[in-house]
Amino acid sequence: MTVAGATVFRRYVALELARLREAAGLKRAQVVEHLRCSEGHVRHLESARQLPNAAEVRTLLQLFGVGERTEGFLELVDAARRGRDWWADFPGVPERLDLLLGMEGAAAAIHGYDAMVPPGLFQTSAYAEQVMRAGAPHLSEGELRARIDLRMQRQDVLVRRLNPPAVWCLLEESVLYRRAADPRVLAEQLQHLLTLTKLPNVHIQVLPFDSAGIHAGIDGTFEIFTFGPEMVGDPGVVYTETRTGDHYHENPADIQCYRDTWSLVQLQALDPEQSRAKLAHRVEEITT
Repeated sequence: MTVAGATVFRRYVALELARLREAAGLKRAQVVEHLRCSEGHVRHLESARQLPNAAEVRTLLQLFGVGERTEGFLELVDAARRGRDWWADFPGVPERLDLLLGMEGAAAAIHGYDAMVPPGLFQTSAYAEQVMRAGAPHLSEGELRARIDLRMQRQDVLVRRLNPPAVWCLLEESVLYRRAADPRVLAEQLQHLLTLTKLPNVHIQVLPFDSAGIHAGIDGTFEIFTFGPEMVGDPGVVYTETRTGDHYHENPADIQCYRDTWSLVQLQALDPEQSRAKLAHRVEEITT
């Protein structure tokens, strides 16, 4: 089983119960009849507000025609009930980030396209500080430090001993030239990217100025999260971030659209070895 906290497992249990019901051609009213409960209770089960008990799991999976999945499903429900999100001890973490932080811990693979800055999982502390100061100048020093600390803690997922996610990052070459207030901060950041490429689970590919041009990813940055085999039937989640909020795309057709886009963009990127050479050359330009 992947390393995950309660949030991701609760999400999966709820979505899967709704998906299985719909696949079986059943209405909520029919589930109410079999469970002898209120429709509100069924809605809560399908929206992660409540977890089913063991008897409800057995009844529902038999009703949905997938009784053979009962034991595995009970394990996931237990993990959702007993699990603890690692960021619970961090002060002031916005609730909107719960799913993102949980997905980073639970993902088997993360495929991202980044147009402006390296992804948060790859940023150095000094670079992250400059990104945050530019994007949220209203933050107090205490809030800023808390956000930087949280971002640095998130990166532990890359080097954990148990099943670290495979991370594929498509990075616009312009990111290598976007000036920081202190050139040393950019140099340190690019050197950090080079170091990360030595990890067997991290792959960075640069989209060069001279050949990528206008491409399929022109609409902006996104990340695709794919989960392990224990989350049977889960199509994954796409995460996008805008100035006004975070968006989680869970419709299978939308997710496939983003997967197709990522593949098209990758075709125009340098391969990992060429990308390392590009990064090394840019570091040399800045530091000499």
